Amino acid sequence: MGAVVPRLTEDPCSWDDLPSAVLLLARDGRASHANAAFCRLMGLGAEAARGAGWQQLLTDPDRATLLGALAQGEHLSLPLHLCSPGEHDGIQREVWVDCVAQWRPSRGCWVCVLHDVSATRQAERVASVQAEQLRLLADSVPALIACYDAREQRCLFANRPYALTFGRDEQSILGLPIAEVIGEAALRRIRPQLDTVLIEQRAVAYERQLVRADGRTQWVEVHLLPQLATDGRLIAFFVLISDISRHRLAEQAVRESEERLGKFMQASAEGIVFHKDGVITDANAPIGMLVGYGLDELMGRRTLDFVAPDQVSKVAAVMSSGQETTYESALIDKSGRRIPVEFIVRTMMRGDERLRMTIVRDIRDRHAAQAHIHHLAHHDALTGLPNRLAFMAEIDQLMARAAASREALALLFIDLDHFKRVNDSLGHLAGDELLKTVAQRIGAVLRASDVVARFGGDEFMVLIGGGPRLEDVADVARKLLAAIEVPLDAEAGRSISVTPSIGIAMFPGDGITPAELIKHADTAMYRAKARGRATYQFFDPTLASNAYAALVLEGELAQALERGEFVLHFQPQVRAGDGVLVGAEALIRWQHPERGLLLPDQFIPLAEQQRLMLPIGTWVLHEAARAARRWHDDGLCAVPVAVNLSAVQFQAPDFVSTVAQALAGAGLPGRLLELELTERMLMDELPEVSGRLAQLKALGIRLSVDDFGTGYSSLGHLKSLPIDKMKIDRSFVVDLPEARGSVAIARAIIQMARSLGITVIAEGVETEAQRAFLARERCDELQGEAISPSLSLQAFEAWAGRVASG
Repeated sequence: MGAVVPRLTEDPCSWDDLPSAVLLLARDGRASHANAAFCRLMGLGAEAARGAGWQQLLTDPDRATLLGALAQGEHLSLPLHLCSPGEHDGIQREVWVDCVAQWRPSRGCWVCVLHDVSATRQAERVASVQAEQLRLLADSVPALIACYDAREQRCLFANRPYALTFGRDEQSILGLPIAEVIGEAALRRIRPQLDTVLIEQRAVAYERQLVRADGRTQWVEVHLLPQLATDGRLIAFFVLISDISRHRLAEQAVRESEERLGKFMQASAEGIVFHKDGVITDANAPIGMLVGYGLDELMGRRTLDFVAPDQVSKVAAVMSSGQETTYESALIDKSGRRIPVEFIVRTMMRGDERLRMTIVRDIRDRHAAQAHIHHLAHHDALTGLPNRLAFMAEIDQLMARAAASREALALLFIDLDHFKRVNDSLGHLAGDELLKTVAQRIGAVLRASDVVARFGGDEFMVLIGGGPRLEDVADVARKLLAAIEVPLDAEAGRSISVTPSIGIAMFPGDGITPAELIKHADTAMYRAKARGRATYQFFDPTLASNAYAALVLEGELAQALERGEFVLHFQPQVRAGDGVLVGAEALIRWQHPERGLLLPDQFIPLAEQQRLMLPIGTWVLHEAARAARRWHDDGLCAVPVAVNLSAVQFQAPDFVSTVAQALAGAGLPGRLLELELTERMLMDELPEVSGRLAQLKALGIRLSVDDFGTGYSSLGHLKSLPIDKMKIDRSFVVDLPEARGSVAIARAIIQMARSLGITVIAEGVETEAQRAFLARERCDELQGEAISPSLSLQAFEAWAGRVASG
């Protein structure tokens, strides 16, 4: 220790001069003296250290060990752990010392020198904790870690994942050569990389497949890192192995997905375009063929460059919103032609890129089919002129515009005199030729702005706009008379001719509604026939004897609902194949106290004018629901009852709640109520209509399109709506199966409905021939006089009972 130990005869206080802590202890461990260095070390006073007091500083295990050693022997060396509360100076201490002691027989005490090794022990503890933390970290990281010495390449360290991978643990792997750990074959494969580390002292990274001890194969990324001494010598190298199987499998999945996508793109008959931020990144051959560009001409171009100018804003809005949707648009091909298309837009990941994929579907054929069906529905197949349905829509619009601009219109009702004689004498082919010629001659007389239509049979309608004067209209009528009556060469060198009778009604003086104007023109036409035919007549208001009766009826209509004068009749709807009852249409009648039973066309127009359709429509809903519930409860039939809706009724804000109240009031399930809407209703405010139909479907109600083919709905609109049934209008049924145009329309509607999964029903079936034709064409359901006329409630129930009983 470098200090002179005082002789025992000297004063013990001389031990205080020593820098080391000294205790003089008896065999029982009691202290006879504690020097100043010990008192400073432990923060005790000299008196507190004497006797057995100092022993309280020892931990229990160390106290027992020391007392046992003091009791025997003459020399000892022990490590001791002392803890002092610091009562003397207020500082708590935890001290580790190495105790070296010698027994002095002459004095009968031990001289114990205590060397303070607290700093060393504390450093060891910190190092141990750090080693444990490092081991925990090494065992927890998602990597295999090992260290090998550079000379013999034996394992110096391995974390648990590394050891387990090679079937070892952290202890058993230590000291093993690398060849024994990974295997001779694996060592040969990595020898070039290992030599780079050992010889060139350079870090190396490589990938390889690793077969684990459990037989599983994984892809790994290996890093070999040299460890150099301070003098630059290589003393060891580290091995870091990361499992990259997930990344390699993901890359393989991406490659396989790319291959599948590539095959799909090439196999698809429809155009496919990938674009990022509106710039084309990939495309298939069909889209190039569609627009007339090579794939190299498409790549890198902006998608909007190929969109029709009037569609650019809509397409750009869809692109910016990022929505996945399907919608119609148009492209411009290389030659400048416009191509109607349907875009099916999706967002997808391709590799690490987020792309937009658009399937481009050529819908020219679809539009042509729609246009063909629309043309068939709105044009006469024989003459090519607009038919009755198209004319009614046109006159409605023209009258509205004329009323707004306060201009007059002239309606000319043309009927061919004795046309039946031509058919009877020369046959229908000759009659058809005559009708086509008459249509051409009428068109030749009129201006391009005038409207001409074949109204039916041998009847034609002409509507002259632009505020014509009476004398101008009379002049047109005379020209029509002269043009039509010119003889036509028929077969076998014979010539035929017909003369027309023309009735004229003026808007607004002779009528303010299409029905009224047509009726008065019809009246005038019959006056022309009564005056010898081959002439024209203007409508004479003084002969309209029914005007006063209509006025009276209008006043009575307002009170009819309060008096309970309305009743419902029901017309059965049956399955075409076997005649089974599948539904009933509720038809309103007015049981007039004086005029008897009135049909809807005698009072519904008045109800619409007087805004009575809402209360009348609500009454019909409730009555129909109660009737259907009654049939169900009586076990008569459980078929839906169909109710016609007016536009005013359907557009009412509380319409859906009104229907729900009708169902709840009758206790009727929604599936037993069917609502019939016209095509025109479905065309107005499509998003609002779709929402309202969805609410009705949520009640379980069936939805039907009434008089299909008479409106302007497109298949694009129709297929987006939750329609259950489509009704072929009676105007297409009446001429079946003889009229080719009607046959074509009926067949097209049936096929279209079947392709859309919609039930189709034909109304106005009046003959067995019509019934047989529609059944043969696989029309689902039939309704009309050939099945049953409309019946009162009691008569319908009797009819249904007879049908049910066989």
